[in-house]
Amino acid sequence: MKILIVDSNPPDLPIDDVQTFQEVLQAVDPAMEITVINPYADPAVRPDLEGVDGVIFTGSGVDWGVDDPRAEPLRAVARAVFDAKRPAYGSCNGMQLGAYMFGGAVGTSPNGREDGLARDIRLTDAGRDHPFLAGRQDGYAVPCVHRDEVTRLPQGAVLLAGNAHSPVQAFAYEQDGQRFWGVQYHPEISPRLMATILPHVGDYPEAMCEAFRRAETDAGAARQLGAAPGDLQPNQRVTEIRNWLASLSA
Repeated sequence: MKILIVDSNPPDLPIDDVQTFQEVLQAVDPAMEITVINPYADPAVRPDLEGVDGVIFTGSGVDWGVDDPRAEPLRAVARAVFDAKRPAYGSCNGMQLGAYMFGGAVGTSPNGREDGLARDIRLTDAGRDHPFLAGRQDGYAVPCVHRDEVTRLPQGAVLLAGNAHSPVQAFAYEQDGQRFWGVQYHPEISPRLMATILPHVGDYPEAMCEAFRRAETDAGAARQLGAAPGDLQPNQRVTEIRNWLASLSA
């Protein structure tokens, strides 16, 4: 299988979403062929989609939304991917990008930031039956870190899950030969990695960071954070990524 990762972070940001995805993908399939492009590093870059089975749009730590003029290098790559009808997966900023490109709207969440975990995520009726969320049950929690959210879904998109903070936590757009699945949260981020991210995005107490460092193997720490213990264990945490890869094989 050949996967293209579109790095949505400018090279001057100390964020490596690509490595986290690479580690998850290779854990699922060590023989997977992975290529990476960065539109912000090279605004003229266009994806070579020959033989590519699927495309991942990572999250991003930029100060602007996907509808901002500064995001045009990223949007140009998205146009090429979607024009070629390649199956795509969007994470956080990547989900917002897909929603915007297909005619939806994005903006800053009126509820502020949602950092650490997206908690008590609820499936819609469509989400219960959709292969993207197979294995998820109401009330699940997943690592997340975001400021913006999808404020209006594109016409034809299907809402799969949401919570009290962000009504759109997962959706699918399957129209005109295009298949895009996206999540607002970050299944690729381990709790231990989240512990290193939190001090950079807010004034979060050390006790919270310590709970994240222990949450993958400590059921009490997971519950302290508002998650069921299984939610943060690797196999369950990466459910959406594993399901998306399975859909490419199918």
